[in-house]
Amino acid sequence: PQGSGGAMLSTTTDMKEGVLADTGRPQDYAIAGEGFFALYEPATGEVTYTRDGSFTISMYQEPDEKGELEQVYYLSDGEGRQVLSTQGYPIVVEDPEAEQPVGTFTFQYQDGLQHVGSGRFAAAEKNGTLWVANAKVQRGFLELSNTDLAEDLTKVIEAQRAYSCALRMVQTSDEVESTVINLKS
Repeated sequence: PQGSGGAMLSTTTDMKEGVLADTGRPQDYAIAGEGFFALYEPATGEVTYTRDGSFTISMYQEPDEKGELEQVYYLSDGEGRQVLSTQGYPIVVEDPEAEQPVGTFTFQYQDGLQHVGSGRFAAAEKNGTLWVANAKVQRGFLELSNTDLAEDLTKVIEAQRAYSCALRMVQTSDEVESTVINLKS
């Protein structure tokens, strides 16, 4: 039938390592190899995962033993989520110039991680076991995109041309059918 169009069935996210770029910023971290940084959302307790290591130091007010508020500094993603260490705890920053014990984690199955925005992913039961990754973390670097824009644009143009060709075939088929019906009349 005419006008039925098309539908996208799925998309995938390429989790391959990108090129590392030297930023010189002390709280930028890049993963050389497979894995993710873990981010903890204090308000909800949710843990999400990302490869974006552009971290900042954020101040939080927390009660001490006496119930008085004190300032505590955490390594953060800049959006309120705290970066987890290899032990799975939010990283308290004592010295802002020191390298922080940023943890990297990986899953038994990375396929199907749910994209939740800002380059973050949430794990589901189908992703299997979570474990500490043995990837090297490089301080002062960020990972660049692993996408080749020229290659991807070429694929889009090829897909557009294939769709256009298929559409012309359907239109020609409809014209032939209309002509045959009109000949019978």
